[in-house]
Amino acid sequence: MTTEERFERIEHVTAGIAEERRKDREEYKTLWRDLATKTESIARNVDALAIDTRLRFDQVADRFDQLGDRIDKLATEAHAQNKALGERIDQMVSAIGEMLRNGKA
Repeated sequence: MTTEERFERIEHVTAGIAEERRKDREEYKTLWRDLATKTESIARNVDALAIDTRLRFDQVADRFDQLGDRIDKLATEAHAQNKALGERIDQMVSAIGEMLRNGKA
C-alpha cells in the first residue's frame, strides 16, 4: 500500500468517525430535548397534583369543621334532653312520693 493510499484510507476512516460523532451529537440533542420536555411535563403534573391535594385538604378540613360543629350541637341537644329527662324523673318521684303520702295519710 502506497503512502497516498494510506492517506486516503485514513481520510476515509476519519470521515466515518466524524460522521458517527455528528450522528451521536444529533441523537444526544434529541434525547436531551426529549428529557427536557418530559421533565417539564412531570413538573407541571406535580404542580397540578400539589394544587389538587391542597384543595382536597382544604375540603377535608372544612368537613372536619362541619362535623365538629355538628358534634357540638348534638352534645348540647343531648345535654338539654338529659336535663329535661332528669327533671321529669324528679317530678315523677315527687308525684309518687306525694301519692304515697296521700295514700298513707
